[in-house]
Amino acid sequence: MSRITLLPKDDRSNGWSAILPRREPRAPLACDTSADVVVIGAGFAGLGAARRLAELRPEARIVIVDAQQLGENASGRNSGFAIDLPHNVGSSLEELRKGHAYMRLARAGIASLRQSVRRHGIDCDWSEDGKYHIASSNRGVEEILEPTVAELDRLGEPYEWLGREQTASRLGTRNFAASVFTRGTVLLNPAALTRGLGDTLPENVTLYENSPVLDAEFRNAVTLRTARGSVRAPKAILAVNGLAMRFGFWKRKLLNFAAHASLSRPLTDAEHAALGEIKPWGATPANAFAGVTMRYTNDRRILIRQNIHFCPGLRQSDERRARIQADHQRLFDQRFPMLRGVTMEHTWTGFICLSRNGTPGFGQVAPNVWSAVCQNAVGVPKGTISGRLSAEMALGEDSPLIADMISLGTPTTVPPRPFLDIGVRGRLAYELFRNRHER
Repeated sequence: MSRITLLPKDDRSNGWSAILPRREPRAPLACDTSADVVVIGAGFAGLGAARRLAELRPEARIVIVDAQQLGENASGRNSGFAIDLPHNVGSSLEELRKGHAYMRLARAGIASLRQSVRRHGIDCDWSEDGKYHIASSNRGVEEILEPTVAELDRLGEPYEWLGREQTASRLGTRNFAASVFTRGTVLLNPAALTRGLGDTLPENVTLYENSPVLDAEFRNAVTLRTARGSVRAPKAILAVNGLAMRFGFWKRKLLNFAAHASLSRPLTDAEHAALGEIKPWGATPANAFAGVTMRYTNDRRILIRQNIHFCPGLRQSDERRARIQADHQRLFDQRFPMLRGVTMEHTWTGFICLSRNGTPGFGQVAPNVWSAVCQNAVGVPKGTISGRLSAEMALGEDSPLIADMISLGTPTTVPPRPFLDIGVRGRLAYELFRNRHER
């Protein structure tokens, strides 16, 4: 038996949720029940798994439990990019070298989400606007953007190379030396999408919110116990990202990081004009640890995401968020001096799961348990397809995409603590110092 002693404890400051109408969550698990398959976690992976299970087995009973409310977990707190191409997070370009597999998987995930959004009319600000991969310095251009376009050429993927002036005319800021624009990325409100996916699950799926699992057994059958009830099933799909280690899986193989974002108030007509009356856009930095992820949304808000740090305890204080909000305001003012007086209205924390070698925690991890965790900071498409494919594996189905997912490999072991903490923080400090030119 695994006793779960570390539970999610996100604050209520998520800006994506704050700008949405109030939603009444589903009732928590308050009885002893059974299912054919139980899914642990209602983020993009868990929701994707539950939906695929229901599609393949409409007669089966599927139960999904989540410790929090839809849209308040990590899936609802990201920057709102569904990226269709291989994507570097830090300095490593390893993902680009497995471009075809990553591209097929990401696009399958996006196609599945697009189908759900259109079929159910999910209002999540779904915008197929593409994205800009940006570099602040000439060094960032040489080390990241140029290898990226070389890989796009190899893949036969179209892109647009933009110099400083062209980038400034598109984004409204002269902060960037160059950018690479690709069309396949979808921009969205992740909290609204997560809510919509959970509220439109097939009839044979029962969702329990605010139901953290306190004890889990994975022997002959899976038994999960919450504070007020339990669920028993012959099979389970684990979709809890870095918390998978607490359930006894992927031990010493997953790394939890805190990522912080801020969302401005909406711009006025005059401020929009000062920005050049530009169209909405999304921009990812050449180095996500040192650089700044940004968006200009359809409702004229500017998102700033910067400051990612190792956080194995999955906790952040209000005091730290206040300091980060001030830093985000400074970064905003530097990039948009024509918008003095525009303030950050919301600042929040989300937790991302990375592996040492950039691979997912996917596949069968016990005779009756399948895993869809560790999306390496690109959770919207990767989580969705990982969940769907784990459902297919659990039901004995086959797909060429399963082979693609398996070809990516699995997470490698990391040192024990406290050596892990020293190593990760040292590596991150080196990454930040080496790429300080991108800040």
